[in-house]
Amino acid sequence: MFIEQGVKSENRFWKYIWGSVLLVLASLIGQMLFVAALFYETFTNGTSYPTNNEALMRFFEPNVTLFLILISFVFIMLGVVLVVRYLHNQTLLSVTTARSKVDWNRIFFSFSLWSAITIVSTLSFYFYEPNDFVINFKPIPFVILVIIGTLLIPVQTSSEEYIFRGYLMQGFANLSKNKWFPLLMTSLIFGGMHIFNPEVDKIGYIILVYYIGTGLFLGIITLMDEGLELALGFHAANNLVGALLVTSDWSAFQTHSIFKDVSDPSAGFDVILPVIIIYPILLFIFSKKYNWTNWKEKLTEKI
Repeated sequence: MFIEQGVKSENRFWKYIWGSVLLVLASLIGQMLFVAALFYETFTNGTSYPTNNEALMRFFEPNVTLFLILISFVFIMLGVVLVVRYLHNQTLLSVTTARSKVDWNRIFFSFSLWSAITIVSTLSFYFYEPNDFVINFKPIPFVILVIIGTLLIPVQTSSEEYIFRGYLMQGFANLSKNKWFPLLMTSLIFGGMHIFNPEVDKIGYIILVYYIGTGLFLGIITLMDEGLELALGFHAANNLVGALLVTSDWSAFQTHSIFKDVSDPSAGFDVILPVIIIYPILLFIFSKKYNWTNWKEKLTEKI
């Protein structure tokens, strides 16, 4: 079983604390390229150093900023591989799935399903409220965005899934010896990690319901399906297709997307719509396709 693969007597919880510190260090190393680019620009061209997050996100051309942000996740993913292998003496497969090999069909199905839903819902919003959007499409910057996004956004989303639904899920299982505590803790930490996103400033803390709910959804499909594959596909589709379709002045990613949302951000029903309606529908679809049973045991039982 997936979560049990990391539950070993030698996997003391302090190892996961130490491993998390190492992953933070890997992230900081990855961010050095962004910092170096900032210092180069300010010292060589005399540009004023950005004093807040909004100025930071607008300092470089959007594709350059996106690349500099995403490249740090290459170092994080490398950190995950090294921590799992050398600190915990596990294979990467053991924090990926309980199957004998990664099921790419599951990843592609989840990716395709959520991509289709995202595209249809975005176009529906555009045709229903056209005044909330402007066409932002510029062919050459968009092609560059597609290349950067296709290469690096899956690395970003995969590193997050390996950390939260893989590494930390198994880590908290070592601590609690049950399944509900890892599911709850990884969802809360995942949601809390988004508290510094610019959307929180614009919309308010209510949007954390969406982030925590998304973490809970990803944790549930991981436990029910005994692996990360569905979560990997969903998360990649969510970030990649979202970055290609819509940007706004207040979103975490400023991109050369097809549309730009110019509406005033507000906390409406759309914030909790995925959590209370769309995610349950997805759970139903996945459960029927992959014959999930024994929900209570898989989500709450002792290990």
